[in-house]
Amino acid sequence: MKRTIKLFSLALVLTLVFSLAVSARADGFRTLDEIKASGKLVIGLFSDKKPFGYVDEYGEYQGYDVYLARRLADDLGVTLEIVSVDAPNRIEFLQSFKVDIVLANFTYTAERAEQVDFALPYMKVALGVVSPDSALITAPEQLNGKTLIVSKGTTAETFFEANYPEVKLAKYDSYTEAYIALLDGRGDGLSTDNTEVLAWAIENPGFSVGIDSLGSLDTINPAVSKGNETLLSWINDEIRALGEENFFHADYEATLRETYGESANADSLVVEGGVVE
Repeated sequence: MKRTIKLFSLALVLTLVFSLAVSARADGFRTLDEIKASGKLVIGLFSDKKPFGYVDEYGEYQGYDVYLARRLADDLGVTLEIVSVDAPNRIEFLQSFKVDIVLANFTYTAERAEQVDFALPYMKVALGVVSPDSALITAPEQLNGKTLIVSKGTTAETFFEANYPEVKLAKYDSYTEAYIALLDGRGDGLSTDNTEVLAWAIENPGFSVGIDSLGSLDTINPAVSKGNETLLSWINDEIRALGEENFFHADYEATLRETYGESANADSLVVEGGVVE
């Protein structure tokens, strides 16, 4: 009987400790120490947004964001686990704690900053529009009454809804679906980050970027779950340290130079040390 009471008491104590631990972790995200202890850093990346995050012919993730993701894991001393994300689910994956960090061409906006926490920027970006050479779009007003292809959950979607309500938006869940729609003639043009449409047009003869900068100049930033201060602070320190070694220019040379060519100016895209110039 005494043994039974002792076992019951021990179980009660363990249950209480576990309950307190769960209560303390009601936020759900993994702190920096917990990530280190697990030996794994989980980062959400695009798998279809070349040259920033994509899967190559060998099934390996490549691109500007991927290059950074690997360095973050290396410097933290853990293994990198990549989770493929699409534009519409980037916030949801952080809020549901499926990933520790999102590095998926995530443009900072005030609205998004209410839902996730953004670290320092590492890239500059505006919007662009790519269209067929046979009917090149050179001004957004030309799209009034026409169909523009966008990916759901992107700044292109919100920008055109707010500023050009007469443009018909054809919305797709992924970038792959969006570009296939453009190639199939299901839209008069496609809008997303200017850095991406410029790269896509180079690889797809018959299409050009008639609008290479639209809207405000924004930044691309890593994002973490709201309130994950330890991880956010570490990423900010890491970006500053990487800036001292010109890491992001090295990233550009390794992943983007071949796409944009020797005449392109890396400084128009790269942000070193989190400081936008």
